[in-house]
Amino acid sequence: MRKLVYGMNVSLDGYIAAAGDDIGWSEPNGELFQWWLEQEQAIDLLLYGRKLWETMSSHWPTGDQLPNATPTDIEFARNWRDTPKVVFSSVLEKVDWNARLFTGDAVAEITRLKDGEGGPMRVAGATLAGAAMRAGLVDEYTVVTHPVLVGGGTPFYSLLDSWSRLNLLETRTFAGGVVLARYEARH
Repeated sequence: MRKLVYGMNVSLDGYIAAAGDDIGWSEPNGELFQWWLEQEQAIDLLLYGRKLWETMSSHWPTGDQLPNATPTDIEFARNWRDTPKVVFSSVLEKVDWNARLFTGDAVAEITRLKDGEGGPMRVAGATLAGAAMRAGLVDEYTVVTHPVLVGGGTPFYSLLDSWSRLNLLETRTFAGGVVLARYEARH
């Protein structure tokens, strides 16, 4: 069975995006971005909701070709292009960049993928992750908390039907007061 990880940059008040889908507050410093790259390199399959797919696919296919691209940007872009992706959407008609579109029951598909062979998967996007959380499919949570209050927007955590107890696996502090907490779900 494959492991399913959900992790994002989060404001101190629990949002992954401020109002208007603004994520400008969460731009990682070099150390944190390198850490995220290493996390992504360990993932075999990325599962995206439509909004995050549109954000990522608008930048990373050519992010390594920008004049100011750092070595980490270059490696992140290459890894992003090379990693297989499933995009869950009932709105999009096609996807590219090593991705396939899935328009059916997201929970059923994620369950099928988890039951299959392969390495870890990352679910990305609040709505898609929320469905996976409610179905008890998320095995690990990576919460990278930035010292900023945004006052509203897209929450990291979805409303759940019941409690979900977690075990702390790791904590780490990055420059600028950014704090990582990594948890595993008790299934």
